[in-house]
Amino acid sequence: MTGQQPSVGRVVHYVSYGTPGGEYTSQCRAAIVAGVPEVELPVLTAAGPATQLDLAVLNPTGMFFNRCHQDEADKRGGTWHWPERV
Repeated sequence: MTGQQPSVGRVVHYVSYGTPGGEYTSQCRAAIVAGVPEVELPVLTAAGPATQLDLAVLNPTGMFFNRCHQDEADKRGGTWHWPERV
């Protein structure tokens, strides 16, 4: 989904890391944009520059807060992407 602009209050997907032993796999979690940094440090990914956001991530066992970058292509752990349309 290109052309979307992140703003405070929007919903995105955060990708969890999972555990090294594989007990828990990497999963998409709902996240709310808590902040859009004014001064963005450039993050280059395989797909080009990525947007960093401050997220409030909603997990079944609680919430956590994280600044992470966008990854629409690989959707690796520790990144965010726009939700897929279903």
